[in-house]
Amino acid sequence: MAWRDSRRSRHRLFLFMSAIVLGIAALVAINSFSHNLARSIDDQARELLGSDLSLSASKPVSSTLLNKVGSERSTEISFASMVLFPRTGGVRLAQVKGLEGGFPYYGVWESEPANAPDLFRQGMTKGQRIALVDDALLIQFGAKPGDSVRVGNLSFLVVGRVLKTPGQSAVATTVAPTVFIPALLLPQTGLLQKGSRVSYRFHYRFPDTTNVERLVKRFEPVLDKQGINYDTVAERKRQTGRAFEDLGEFLNLVAFVALLLGCVGVASAVHLYAKEKIASVAILRCLGTSGWQAFLIYLIQTSLMGLFGAILGSALGSLVQLVLPDVFGSFLPVTVDTSLSWVAIGQGVGTGLLVAVLFALLPLLSIRTVSPLLTLRAGYDESADQSGRDPLRWGVYILILLFIFGFSFLQTMSWKTALGFTVGLLVAFGILTGMGQLLMWAVKRFFPVSWSFVWRQSLASLYRPNNQTLILIISIGLGAFLISTLYLTQNLLLSRVAFSANGGEGSVRPNMVLFDIQNEQKNGVLQLVKQHNLPVVQSVPVVTMRLADINGRSVEAIRQDTASKIPESALTREYRVTYRDSLIDSEKLMTGKAPSLQDGIPHISVEKDYFARLKLKLGDTLTFNVQGAPIQTIVSGTRQIDWNRVQTNFLVLFPAGVLEQAPQFHVLMTRVADNKQSAAFQRDLVRLYPNVSAIDLGLILKTVDELLDKVSFVIRFMALFCIFTGLLVLGSSVVISRYQRIKESVLLRTLGASRRQILNITAIEYLFLGVLAALSGILLSVFGSWALAYFVFESPFRPDVVPLLLIILIISVLTTLIGLLNSRDVVVRPPLEVLRAEG
Repeated sequence: MAWRDSRRSRHRLFLFMSAIVLGIAALVAINSFSHNLARSIDDQARELLGSDLSLSASKPVSSTLLNKVGSERSTEISFASMVLFPRTGGVRLAQVKGLEGGFPYYGVWESEPANAPDLFRQGMTKGQRIALVDDALLIQFGAKPGDSVRVGNLSFLVVGRVLKTPGQSAVATTVAPTVFIPALLLPQTGLLQKGSRVSYRFHYRFPDTTNVERLVKRFEPVLDKQGINYDTVAERKRQTGRAFEDLGEFLNLVAFVALLLGCVGVASAVHLYAKEKIASVAILRCLGTSGWQAFLIYLIQTSLMGLFGAILGSALGSLVQLVLPDVFGSFLPVTVDTSLSWVAIGQGVGTGLLVAVLFALLPLLSIRTVSPLLTLRAGYDESADQSGRDPLRWGVYILILLFIFGFSFLQTMSWKTALGFTVGLLVAFGILTGMGQLLMWAVKRFFPVSWSFVWRQSLASLYRPNNQTLILIISIGLGAFLISTLYLTQNLLLSRVAFSANGGEGSVRPNMVLFDIQNEQKNGVLQLVKQHNLPVVQSVPVVTMRLADINGRSVEAIRQDTASKIPESALTREYRVTYRDSLIDSEKLMTGKAPSLQDGIPHISVEKDYFARLKLKLGDTLTFNVQGAPIQTIVSGTRQIDWNRVQTNFLVLFPAGVLEQAPQFHVLMTRVADNKQSAAFQRDLVRLYPNVSAIDLGLILKTVDELLDKVSFVIRFMALFCIFTGLLVLGSSVVISRYQRIKESVLLRTLGASRRQILNITAIEYLFLGVLAALSGILLSVFGSWALAYFVFESPFRPDVVPLLLIILIISVLTTLIGLLNSRDVVVRPPLEVLRAEG
């Protein structure tokens, strides 16, 4: 019976099926990609690290300890420095890495020419002045293999361009391009001076039978004591997996939003379909069919169409996931091998079937209570009286809420997030329902009876029997809400990583930072800045130190205390602090007082969030180790810092009169007028002070903009699933509503209404519904995005109004156009022919 009845309604059921296709496609594509990514990370774990074990430290490590760990070892000494390409005159801050040994042991360097790494290794053992340079750096300055690059006091022949190093993504090389040189020549560059920030990394290769994890555990106490970090293949695999958890959560959120839009489409399509079938069900009841049998007939129809839609969506998602490695390629440190993920396909088909049945149940339950009396009395509708008392409806409501909560929990693995998402969606649904009810009451209560026939008919359509006001406002409004929230959240996330160079009113905004200026170089660098007619916006001394104890309790004792809630990183990190007695414009005093020197004891100020992480109270004592000299301090105040300001900001601020004689370097901020002035100044800086590094913020902003363009493309690519699903839901909701309006339009034609009047009535009704639904959804999304900005991201919320108005315009126009297209049969064909065709 289900098959026979579907023959004349399959084109309508197809709209119901299409509502979940894109949601399931997004889900399968993302889950398949995630599975393939996890498998690729597992298969290429050694290539991610390039060795079996990596030790890293911020100071030289004794060869005795290194030899105990293993015999086959490579050394990597890295630091930031200015590099110069003499042929083109290009100057930039780059990462310089001095290599010694056979690293990488696993994986290969991708380079041009292909034998460049071999040439580099041969020359490295002989101490030849040769270098490998990242492709991004060569392209930026128009340099090529065969040119020279100057690093410190030495010039090196570029023997090849590095396209990719093991375990490094293309984005990483764009942000921090690297110059590789032999480690033997580092002392001759003159860049390894006292106070320079240098990182040391040691790579090991062991026989295949070696248990690296057990080996590391044996040396862990010694490594911790000397401040040496370690990284194994297993640990790198875990770190890489965690690094892409945020990406996975975002993608899963996109899939979930698309799927929820599909759920709205399912519910609205089946609601209107069930109302259309009431007359058929009444006849079946007269012929002896029970209420449950009638219910099962249409449940089988919707279940089969849902299954077909899920299968089609899974097939589409499997094709889409073949494109995702190219979309995300710049961000991935591994090459993703794509293949069919039967687990993801199975999850997609199962979820699609569950969604189809679950969201179709609610409107289909009313079929059970359709009375045979409807065949005799068209106005009799017993189901309307019983629907509110039907306990099964409440059971379905609970199942839907459990589904939304459970599915969001599986996507985020956080019950708080899942609960918040579910409650937020419930509130949005309630508000949209209230808006629809309020609209119908307001139009009916304040109906303008003096208006023209067309306006009276249009407005009456919003509240009279068989109206679609509620269902369209909910479905269209929820679609607009989800799509615009995704857009606003995207902009919120992107704005979080954008630089803010706003200074105070009338102040000079710096766009170049010089650092690693030694004490004896300070006056010379200042003189060079003045020779180039550049302003000194800020000059700050920086002292490095480590935390020794908190309130007389040593850092080591706190680390060993399992009950301690202080983060490990806060205890072991190297602090870079400055000294002054007043706050600057990027700081705001929150509690206590500004730094001061009282009775020879420095009273310091701590950044407020860091103050909380260290579990401090005002009056607590902190002892710092400054190059072997202990300095006891008292915490006297906290500050709020605007980290987005292009200024030097510090977690810990000392008063003047304490650290002046401590080993230190200086940071100077200035402003260049254009690229020409910047290049000329940096060339002189490299020539006179090769150890001093300069960050051209204009170049950094350009690099970040390029990165953000890639991020934006990824976000918008995934958002297309939501947009297309939303448009499909919008179209299916309005198209299916055609079958509720067709007889009324025919009746108006029969009574003498012109084609133009019918079109005007339809246009006004759907325009009104589209505008109100879209506006309701947009207002909800603005409020929701503001809440995310304020409570989650703690950042200012400044929505871009133009795209939101564009969303309202597009949804309103589409709703109106689809509504008009629905009425084309009424206006172009005779009324009797239309009635026969629809009957």
